Amino acid sequence: MAKRYELTPVQWRRICGLLPGKPGDRGRCGEDNRLFVNAVLWVLRSGAHWHDLPERYGKYKTAHKRFTRWAKAGVWEKVLAHLIDDPDNDYLMLDSTLVRAHQQAATGKGGTRTRLWGVPEVD
Repeated sequence: MAKRYELTPVQWRRICGLLPGKPGDRGRCGEDNRLFVNAVLWVLRSGAHWHDLPERYGKYKTAHKRFTRWAKAGVWEKVLAHLIDDPDNDYLMLDSTLVRAHQQAATGKGGTRTRLWGVPEVD
């Protein structure tokens, strides 16, 4: 049984072939890819900071660095595109509770007046 926020074996089999570090790929072997993906899911689903990553996932700085390298290389987009194109994907949805704006992003008193940062205000 998978722990909270972790991939089940079925979910892992669906994406493991899309990730770097397979036999035949250049560079180091990605034998800990599942642990790393579970670490990323833990951070994203829990909403915690990287430095709060549980020790079972390894060093948080290493995980964050690898996460950003994969993001720059387009690995996450490739995985999501594969999951979206799945005809059996009946559970894809975006819940508005996941999308939050900063409190200052809302237009408050004064309407929609735009303030240019770094430009002095005219009296």
